[in-house]
Amino acid sequence: MAASSANNHNSESSTRSRHVPVMLQEVLSALDPKPGEIFIDGTFGAGGYSSAILEKGAQVLAIDQDPEAISGGAAMVADANGQLQLVHGKFSELDALAVNAGYDKVDGVVLDVGVSSMQLNQQERGFSFLHDGPLDMRMAQSGPSAAELVNVAERTNLTRIIGLLGEERHASRVSKAIVERRDVQPFLRTADLAKTVEKALGKSGRGERIHPATRTFQALRIFINDELGELASALLAAERILNPGGRLVVVSFHSLEDRLVKRFFVDRSRVAAGSRHMPTVADSPSTFTLINRGMQKPGRTEIEQNPRSRSARLRAGVRTDVPAVSKADYSIFKLPDFSGVVEFSRKGTA
Repeated sequence: MAASSANNHNSESSTRSRHVPVMLQEVLSALDPKPGEIFIDGTFGAGGYSSAILEKGAQVLAIDQDPEAISGGAAMVADANGQLQLVHGKFSELDALAVNAGYDKVDGVVLDVGVSSMQLNQQERGFSFLHDGPLDMRMAQSGPSAAELVNVAERTNLTRIIGLLGEERHASRVSKAIVERRDVQPFLRTADLAKTVEKALGKSGRGERIHPATRTFQALRIFINDELGELASALLAAERILNPGGRLVVVSFHSLEDRLVKRFFVDRSRVAAGSRHMPTVADSPSTFTLINRGMQKPGRTEIEQNPRSRSARLRAGVRTDVPAVSKADYSIFKLPDFSGVVEFSRKGTA
């Protein structure tokens, strides 16, 4: 048993050391870490960004809400000679976590938003329809699960969630199929839900690159983990904790996330977005200057080597010496309003 555990640990450590996160070189270029500086990796995952920052001689405070990421990173912490602190928590609270760790200000923050490859590949976590497993999707492994949501939420609420967060045009058709099926038998497995959605929508047509259940799974995951709300809070927290000259780098993977990050940087840099819906605000000083106008995409070589990276979008800014906005204003993010969604965590069964 001991030998098996050691082999598993060594294998996991080896996997982490080989892990190359999405757009690593672009992230490092935007962060520009230097010896003696302090950085926050708000989404530690397999430790790819943290490892690269440490190699530049900087210190890292790494955060992850997934207990498995924390336990899996213990060996990396031990090897970092005090340069790496790894804490369990949400990146929405990164400024408070930094202060608790002894850092009043930091020189950079990097966020790799969304579900990690490590989580997607673990079928028991229930994030992917490609691997049959329990219908879970909880990044923090606590709170209500996706099974509770689909088995209990009212159809109108499911339609709104799937339509807004999954950008699914046929959300009503999907919610109808879910409700009809759960009345007969509750959903417990990812494959079961995926088949129900596929039956409702039909198989992918010619030229359609994604599985019919992709958008539904995305919507449920985002809702269960409050991913957009967490990201909005993390951006505001980064604004508060960054030193003047500090850098904020965000890598997102779908349009809802990227749109939210864009709105933040447009508002905080006072740069016109070229749209009547996002006018320039000239009467308030900028808290960020943009590193690149617009977003960066991964190169062709990276996409060929890692197909998951094709949807990645990077946006980054440099903190000015203007004080952070005193009151957190979430209106700039235009988050979907789910205040009318019935509390389901106490009514359902996982």
